[in-house]
Amino acid sequence: MPIQYDKDTRLFHLSNDRVSYVLQLVETGVPAHVYWGRHVREGQLPELLRRVERNSSSPNPYPEDRSLSYDTLPLEYPAYGTSDFRHPAYQVQLPNGSTITEAVYRTHRIYAGKPQLQGLPATYVEHDGEAHTLELELFDETAGLAITLLYTIFEGHDAVTRSVRFANEGASELKLLRALSLGVDFRSSDYEMLHLAGTWANERQVQRRRLTPGLQSIGSSRGSSSHIHNPFVALVRDGADEDHGDVYGFSFVYSGNFVAQVEVEQYGTARVTMGINPFDFSWLLEPGETFQTPEAVMVYSADGLGGMSRTYHRLYRTRLCRGEFRDKSRPILVNNWEATYFDFNADKIEAIAKAGSELGIELFVLDDGWFGRRNDDTSSLGDWVVDRAKLPGGLEELVDRVRALDMQFGLWFEPEMVSPDSDLYRQHPDWCLHVPDRRRTEGRGQLILDFSRTEVADTVYAMVSDILRSAPITYVKWDMNRNMSEIGSAALPPQRQRETAHRYMLGLYRVLEQLITEFPHILFESCSGGGGRFDPGMLHYMPQTWTSDNTDAVSRLKIQYGTSMVYPISAMGAHVSEIPNHQVHRNASLETRGLVAMSGNFGYELDLTKFTEQEKTIVRAQVEQYKALRPLTQFGDFYRLLSPFEGNEAAWMFVSEDGSEAAAFFFRVLAVPNPPLSWLRLKGLLPEANYVLVGEDRVFGGDHLMYAGLQVPELRGDYQGHMWHFKRV
Repeated sequence: MPIQYDKDTRLFHLSNDRVSYVLQLVETGVPAHVYWGRHVREGQLPELLRRVERNSSSPNPYPEDRSLSYDTLPLEYPAYGTSDFRHPAYQVQLPNGSTITEAVYRTHRIYAGKPQLQGLPATYVEHDGEAHTLELELFDETAGLAITLLYTIFEGHDAVTRSVRFANEGASELKLLRALSLGVDFRSSDYEMLHLAGTWANERQVQRRRLTPGLQSIGSSRGSSSHIHNPFVALVRDGADEDHGDVYGFSFVYSGNFVAQVEVEQYGTARVTMGINPFDFSWLLEPGETFQTPEAVMVYSADGLGGMSRTYHRLYRTRLCRGEFRDKSRPILVNNWEATYFDFNADKIEAIAKAGSELGIELFVLDDGWFGRRNDDTSSLGDWVVDRAKLPGGLEELVDRVRALDMQFGLWFEPEMVSPDSDLYRQHPDWCLHVPDRRRTEGRGQLILDFSRTEVADTVYAMVSDILRSAPITYVKWDMNRNMSEIGSAALPPQRQRETAHRYMLGLYRVLEQLITEFPHILFESCSGGGGRFDPGMLHYMPQTWTSDNTDAVSRLKIQYGTSMVYPISAMGAHVSEIPNHQVHRNASLETRGLVAMSGNFGYELDLTKFTEQEKTIVRAQVEQYKALRPLTQFGDFYRLLSPFEGNEAAWMFVSEDGSEAAAFFFRVLAVPNPPLSWLRLKGLLPEANYVLVGEDRVFGGDHLMYAGLQVPELRGDYQGHMWHFKRV
């Protein structure tokens, strides 16, 4: 049984063949954390929860047992105000103004399967045997508050998911001030904290630092998961690397404000908490109402960071992403943005599509500028009607012209935004997020529509769906180019204004659910100024994300490497763009740009009509090569070989699930004078198997490639790359 409860010791043991997660009810009825790591048998598990009397700075709620102190006990979902002085996982304000709660065990339920979270994205199962769930219900009698802790352990993945449901069973309203999705108290603080930080055009840079006493925290209060911090942290045991050592990952399935923090306290323990950012958040809970927190996905790996990443990749690719494109190869596309920006007409678009078709590209994507009077970024967002000045024949005619070239057609939207210079804003100036008597701060000349309001979200859905019904569109790029300011809603009363940001996300998720249900044949890709909302929440609705607005091949080595810590390669949009690069003005060869972009969902973002014959020959070969590699790169296991954060070189590889095929990529950023010979040791192959190097007919043993290594050829000049493709013989 994957979840066992021992009524004598009051111990819950969640396990599969590889992982155990254990908690126990102490005599007060409060759940304590016992163990999380490699699978262990029951045996002496109750003995792991050690209690020691400290001193008066750690008071005892029950004086008859002075070894029991909430300040030192490893708690499973810590409360505020009853002698635990560490940061709590939840905090509730009662009608008398107090914020003290103490919820204790009331009942529990264990069952096969995994529940859906109402209105929220989450991982899922396709049949009940894939996972088992524990619902542990706590109750605070004074507040009339029921708190249900939800745990699900998967059979085929080394992952445990957690979320929390609050229910007001009393007669008076309650106000949630803090409602995080998990808390885990580690017995030791001998870890490093790894997270992904950055900025626009420089997202998800790997940061790793040793835990120190006090609070280490990342988060977002920008209304989105943000370019600045990704909703992910990992605790990495001292000495752990890509392939060895204990790693504990925490990933938040949410696209809005979040916090993830680690608190190292006086006795050398470490508390991890994660959830909706409590900054500027509260939620009024009327009698009979419930509040569901988003899901957090916890992954344990005994095989280093690589093991953690591959667990997240498989789980998110197969049990977070949905729809017909979940398991379907993604098309090679060309996007006109960097080729034309706002300056185009139907003939120019058809010419780019024709050039793409001749090179074997499968999908043309029309980016910003096709609607309203959108000739720059100062107008027309919210007016989702075709600009007949640019496209006299309308969208239908343009789509027909592109499809006649044996190309699919895709379209860019930014539906969450409104321009002050738009018909929609002139008709409904109160439909944007705003606060009375305060200025409306613009970003990129635009404001944000209030998706917490049903009428706003429904209007946007109607406009977008009308466009999608008007022509055979098979791809949508859904953009969101600014963060939230003046967060307030004209539709909410004063006591609920701090609910606006979360209600916005619930409204957005509702619209996305409607769209993917009505248009299952459309491949949706999310974008937020590039990678500003690259999070598991969006992946639940859109199986891929534009990784970054920075398309420079050298910059992308770090961006894509960091993104791979959590997210599957099938989720990463990666394009070959113009040189000098429009973001950093670097000149990398077409070959190197192609190799970097082929390490994701491949495409082009430049004017194909300007290619020379030599460039066309290179691109034809890239397209043909990627089509051969596509099942491997999009759905194979990913291994990081050399980190661009640690030197002048980067390398990674893909291996098919059965080990029969592999592709390895190597990059050197800057040329080195009189360089040493370089060897690259591969991973994930079958040591007893033999592999032929495609195109050269040389055969290597899997053991040779992994243990002795592969010689890197001589590479001349800066920004160089090389790829090897192997098949088992």
